[in-house]
Amino acid sequence: MSEQSYYIGFDVGTGSARAALLDSKGKIIADATENTKTYRSETDHRIYEQSTQNIWSSLALCCNRVLSTSGIPASQIKGISFDATCSLCVVDGQGVPVCVTEGEGLGKSGEEAGDRNVILWADHRAEEEAAFINQTGEGVLGFVGGVMSLEMEIPKTLWLKKHMKEEDFEKSFFFELDLTVTYRATESIARSNCSLTCKFSYVSPGVKVKHLDGKEESSEGWSAGFLNKIGLESLVKRDFEQVGGQPGKNGLIMTAGQPVGTGLTERAAKEFGLLPGTPVGSAVIDAYAGWVGTIAAKSSADKSTERLKLEESSHRLAACAGTSTCHIVQSDKGVFVDGWGPYPNAVFPGWWMNEGGQSSTGQLIDFIINTHPALSKAQEQAKESGKGLFDFLEDKLEELKKTRGVSSTTELTKHLHFYPDLGNRSPLADVKMKGMITGLTLDSGVNDLAVKFHVTLEAIALQTRHILDEMNAKGHVVDSIYMSGSQAKNKPLMQLLASVCNVAVFIPPHPSAAVVMGAAMMGRCAANISEKLQGKPIETQEEQDRIGVEMQSELWDVMAEMTPEATAVISDASDLEKKLLDVKYKIFRESIEIQKRWRDQIDVVGN
Repeated sequence: MSEQSYYIGFDVGTGSARAALLDSKGKIIADATENTKTYRSETDHRIYEQSTQNIWSSLALCCNRVLSTSGIPASQIKGISFDATCSLCVVDGQGVPVCVTEGEGLGKSGEEAGDRNVILWADHRAEEEAAFINQTGEGVLGFVGGVMSLEMEIPKTLWLKKHMKEEDFEKSFFFELDLTVTYRATESIARSNCSLTCKFSYVSPGVKVKHLDGKEESSEGWSAGFLNKIGLESLVKRDFEQVGGQPGKNGLIMTAGQPVGTGLTERAAKEFGLLPGTPVGSAVIDAYAGWVGTIAAKSSADKSTERLKLEESSHRLAACAGTSTCHIVQSDKGVFVDGWGPYPNAVFPGWWMNEGGQSSTGQLIDFIINTHPALSKAQEQAKESGKGLFDFLEDKLEELKKTRGVSSTTELTKHLHFYPDLGNRSPLADVKMKGMITGLTLDSGVNDLAVKFHVTLEAIALQTRHILDEMNAKGHVVDSIYMSGSQAKNKPLMQLLASVCNVAVFIPPHPSAAVVMGAAMMGRCAANISEKLQGKPIETQEEQDRIGVEMQSELWDVMAEMTPEATAVISDASDLEKKLLDVKYKIFRESIEIQKRWRDQIDVVGN
């Protein structure tokens, strides 16, 4: 009787590292989380920095903990993989962290410089660099909706080029965070197509790139013309070695779940408590791991025994909602939407991804609640009632409905309108957008806090509809939303999403674990492919491309087998509530134009 096989997925979130050990059916056997450090500047609110040393140590602790908790021996762990936030990491040629903190230590490596070598996704220091890049008209901008976000890696790399000493920049190598931990695990220089394409302005070779001047050309991967134009010519001179190299020449670009190198090194295996050579799947950005971990789910109401097909994924939007939200949809062709993407080969060879996003979801809810004058009183009353604050506020809303003689919560907020942007990711890609509330009264009590709480959820749902509408208007056909992340447990928000967007919303049984489950699935894919290759590493781009196409179904088959059933949330809105929500959506869209118009009027005077 053969022994049971298990897989471990690792997730690096904004403030924590996590590991989950799964069996071959997708059941979580053990799960562990360790907080990570985030460094803020006392003088610049835009700065968010982390340390790969701290992150790696936290991942190792989590791995050893799940092994100990589960009692599963290392010999039965057949594959692992990682996902992480889209953050920029800098190391030198020996993999030693390079300091990214402005000041005397910037660009230095070693103990004296410290280990703050990660510019977190939330870091907004590169606003000037992003604005400069967006004026170039280069064709690569078409693959990020025409406007590059300052959260992406090229603006941050350009900021470092401008602020580092030349010799320090020249010794530096630039990674996405998921690639940094994969490199530390395997010592392989292979990069992830997902990370490079989605956040580093890499466009797969052969894809047609159209510039704003109408000129069209085939991509060679990295765009030398673009990098030269913005001042990163030193990357070009070294054949892009510092960002992963040119495929087929000095670089190897892999699709999700492909086995990296020869697996875990002896050093990494010892630190993680695993066996050397354990297959490591090519990693992805955290939201894409959420897509992998949810999109192949069957509904608990679906009695069909047929396995889902890859083609069905094109009608499903994956929303990974926590502090912020990413909205991801895959298609078999490039759909150009005013958001992020389309990204060729981001997860599956020959398939494209589009990504929408809200910069503030969980943090917006927290902000509205934590800044309300009735917070302390609401917390006291919630404690007395034995309920959490969110549940307490929902009870207050139910009381208000009865008091005011209305049938829906939307009727309580019908004259209160909230535009929720604190910098727009998509579909506007306008970092200058701000929050707007109209309909304020002098009420500052607990009832008002409850109403403000609901209108915030309402605004998040309305903005999701905006993203969904833009995707469908440009060629997608999305008919359902598959949730992951902490906000999937927010029942009122899930109900609003179903009612506002008029689609079914599917919730997995462990929504906060979706990303780490997706990573474990990629680990299993790597193990399966490695076994078929008899342990021989993929060493050339030609070989990787061939294997990627031949084994395209490998990851999907794993996803279909390991993804747990999801529960459907269907709109329960009355006809009146639907009409109110439709009008509120119209007002939501109008408020965007109003804010832009007001801003232009002020800027004419202020500039």
